Amino acid sequence: MTALALTGSPLWYASRAGGTLALLLLTATVVLGIAAGGRAAPRRIGRFEIGLLHRNLSVLTLVFLIAHVVTAVLDPFVHLGWTVTVVPFGASYRPLWLGLGTVALDLLLAVLVTSAVRSRIGARRWKAVHLLAYAAWPVALFHGVGTGTDTRLSLQLWLYAGCLMSVVGAVWWRLAKSGPGRVGGRLVAAVTAAAVPVLLAAFLAAGPLQPGWAQRAAATIALHLGGGR
Repeated sequence: MTALALTGSPLWYASRAGGTLALLLLTATVVLGIAAGGRAAPRRIGRFEIGLLHRNLSVLTLVFLIAHVVTAVLDPFVHLGWTVTVVPFGASYRPLWLGLGTVALDLLLAVLVTSAVRSRIGARRWKAVHLLAYAAWPVALFHGVGTGTDTRLSLQLWLYAGCLMSVVGAVWWRLAKSGPGRVGGRLVAAVTAAAVPVLLAAFLAAGPLQPGWAQRAAATIALHLGGGR
């Protein structure tokens, strides 16, 4: 564990806890949406109950995500402004990795807003935007791995591995249960499910698991600002 993790402020711990819980809840939401969709939907549980659970998990995800964002901004160590919570890659502290978190938040907010006006925009448009929640999950995962100062901890690595395997397993379950048709979509899903674990493992081996990753990740500040602080 780094010195920051040992001497971090209560806001740092709250931000990390909120982010971790948000990732777990987002993973559960995505897994439920994938595994229970289409022909893979369990027959013993009604679609209403599944939909209700899915919505409740989504709301809880946003609650902890907002807690994660607010505590990160209030933490005096990183000096973040409120603008970077909605405008990606504008932070002076690890702009790339924090920017990924902002992208994930924006995608989830788009889903929330369109869900509130679903009757006005129509089910087809709402469904198209709703798919952004699935795109937000890998972005959020790489955000947590890249910017988290506790990524090298065994517990955190197992947590990331559990989230990854849960989503990949859900995708393969859905593919196994799906009927004929939509070959292109199934092929994209299969390739993506196979590629994400490989990319994450390669990234971990070359980046966060190597000594000095915190300094290298922060080095993008100089590039971002056109020079040093």
